[in-house]
Amino acid sequence: MSTQVTTATQVGTVGVDEVLGEPGSPKTPKPGSLHARRPSRRRVVVRTLLNSAAAIVFGMSVFPVYWMVNMSLTPNSDIITREPSFLPFDATLQNYVTAWTREAAPGQTDFPHALMTSLTVTAGVLVATLLFAFLASIAVARFHFKGRRGFIISVLIVQMIPGEAMMFTIYGMIDDWQLMNTLLGLGIVYTAAVIPFTIWTLRGFVAGVPADLEEAAMIDGCTKSQAFWKVTFPLLAPGLISTGIFAFIQSWNEFTMALLLMSGYNLPLMPWLNAFQSSSVGGSVDWGAVMAGSTLIAIPVMIFFLIVQGKMTGGLVAGAVKG
Repeated sequence: MSTQVTTATQVGTVGVDEVLGEPGSPKTPKPGSLHARRPSRRRVVVRTLLNSAAAIVFGMSVFPVYWMVNMSLTPNSDIITREPSFLPFDATLQNYVTAWTREAAPGQTDFPHALMTSLTVTAGVLVATLLFAFLASIAVARFHFKGRRGFIISVLIVQMIPGEAMMFTIYGMIDDWQLMNTLLGLGIVYTAAVIPFTIWTLRGFVAGVPADLEEAAMIDGCTKSQAFWKVTFPLLAPGLISTGIFAFIQSWNEFTMALLLMSGYNLPLMPWLNAFQSSSVGGSVDWGAVMAGSTLIAIPVMIFFLIVQGKMTGGLVAGAVKG
């Protein structure tokens, strides 16, 4: 009888300790229980502060864009006032009509021609950059040749030099080549500025694709070129898209070199907007038309980014972890 009581007491001790715990000892919840899954108060406070900071940063980033669109729809008589309107109650499209039809300044281009100039230069720079950078990245990542390390280091050094530090040299070279105020000259400068970053980024994508895949395809009967285009190239497509987006945005938003090399009727969009803002009508700046022009300039970049943003994210992460 005593043996049964002792055994029952030992067996039940675990359950009693789990429920009541020993005197003076803190209760430890079971893993996976509701109390264990509940976040601590400190974690809730930290998470709330981080979310609040992220919301503030997001609001500060989005508000200038919202204000630009708001001012582009606001009549000029309501823009300069002591009580700004955060909603365009009296919305008008006249500012967009003015920005589209009016010349930047007497003897200079209008918005449609500036748009075509920027699209032509950006498209040419995009194709040339991806072609040259793609071939260079394959050579650097797949082949071992003398001076390979020095070439990679030189690409990094060139990328670190700001373009403004070479303005006088670039101006002299383009002038000697008689390419001033031409789309070809501007495209050459843009391509030279974008290629170093594109080579360095694409090198990570190419290095991340194993060469064994091509060898396996060649064993299955493919030639070397077929193995590259059918196996390797599709895997590099996200990298090409990601670097192409950066090349597109950098060429589209370039202002300094375009202002230095272009003039008159060949102005791209950014120098056009600067001239459009500087030209006054009736002694005052037409801020509504300026904001409308800024919105029109931003629309192509937004559309392009929304179309390829999914592939850009995946490609950017893949290239960032490959050395």
